[in-house]
Amino acid sequence: MLTHLKRYIFFSRRMPTPIRLASGLSLMVFVSTLILMLPWVGVQRPLLLNEAFFTAISALTVTGLTIINPGSDLSLFGQIVLLTLIQVGGVGYMVVSVIVFRLIGRSISFADRLALRDSFDLLDLNAIVELTRRVLIAVFSLEFIGTVLLWLHWRPLLGDTRAVFYALFHAVSAFCNAGFDLFSGTPGFYGIPNDNYSLVVIGFLIFVGGLGIPVVADILIWFRHRRRHLSLHSRLTLIATAFLVILGAAGLFMAETRPGATLASLPAPRALVISTFQSISARTAGFSAIDNFYDLSPSSQLLKIALMFIGTAPASMGGGITTSTFVVLLLALWAFARGRETPHIFGRSLGQATLRRASAVLTISLLMVVAAIWLLLITHPGAPLDLVAFEVISAFATCGLSLGYTSGLSIFGQVIVGLVMFWGRLGALTIILALAQLAPPRLVAYPEAQILM
Repeated sequence: MLTHLKRYIFFSRRMPTPIRLASGLSLMVFVSTLILMLPWVGVQRPLLLNEAFFTAISALTVTGLTIINPGSDLSLFGQIVLLTLIQVGGVGYMVVSVIVFRLIGRSISFADRLALRDSFDLLDLNAIVELTRRVLIAVFSLEFIGTVLLWLHWRPLLGDTRAVFYALFHAVSAFCNAGFDLFSGTPGFYGIPNDNYSLVVIGFLIFVGGLGIPVVADILIWFRHRRRHLSLHSRLTLIATAFLVILGAAGLFMAETRPGATLASLPAPRALVISTFQSISARTAGFSAIDNFYDLSPSSQLLKIALMFIGTAPASMGGGITTSTFVVLLLALWAFARGRETPHIFGRSLGQATLRRASAVLTISLLMVVAAIWLLLITHPGAPLDLVAFEVISAFATCGLSLGYTSGLSIFGQVIVGLVMFWGRLGALTIILALAQLAPPRLVAYPEAQILM
């Protein structure tokens, strides 16, 4: 076994970075599936192969879609395994490899630095290891603070011992934007506790986790050196995130406070808190603060689909086409409408390579989502289009919200949704670049032609 592992590491160093990232995540899904099939993971029986596979890929891609109930179907050992997979999936397996290499005293190779740079969407190769250290400190510090705050609040409800583990599990699940919870299925709970205190703490963890590793690192540096300005990427991410949260909260509040809607009977401040939390959670986390979530109005479901598809920032805990792609496409559309060659923002122009990447991400993502929806519809006769579309886009965004159709998927459907989660976590460009690396380059140029649009 050790010989095969060394051989894999040797050959992986000669792989292009996109293929290394994809193969590394695939290997982790395989190993995690085997671990989840151990007899002491389940409460009454071991998990079946399809249950273990779906749970493993959902945890490692920090999605949260599940065909089991983690709170009642997993033993304490199984829940600890699930928590570990969420943490590894959140910070990224390349970060975990850096930790392991440091612990055994091995230096980080140039190939490892390239893989880390690409997995974080960073430009500076030399600062990778130092950035990794700072990010890990920030991640674990925020998760610890979230754990303490939730434990203090949940102690009267769960008791000291149980509250500690529940607080830790949900703090990690929230910061990693995973959406797994242990309350579902518990008498008296439809999901996480939806009191204002719990929603504020969990919502804050989700919000920070969705900003992305480069933005968190940039903010940390800005706090230490106030004269230094935030990077263009960080400023655009913060503006786009705030805009989407406010837009989503306002839309959900208007749709669900109408007579007969889910929040109509609540006071306006309480309805606003729930709407804001659902807006934050809808883009990637998958937690629900609404008891009758399946009774959301069609307008709210459509708004959630849009928020999920956009997703979070690059190199963050979430998925979707990313806020950067969304902003770049909007700026490009605005520039085109004003007759400009390139879009401008904050005194900077965006290059053609950036525009091509954004267009490629949007096109590939739409094709993949439509293909997955079509496959599920054709293999699940009678399946409602709205439920299937919601499920697929939730998987693509690694969000985890569901209208209750996950348990109705066949094994083939579970594999399709699992592959969509895999794609959503790695990102469209990573998959395409991995496939492109397998093809020889063509140094041929053809005459330019014009077509009608």
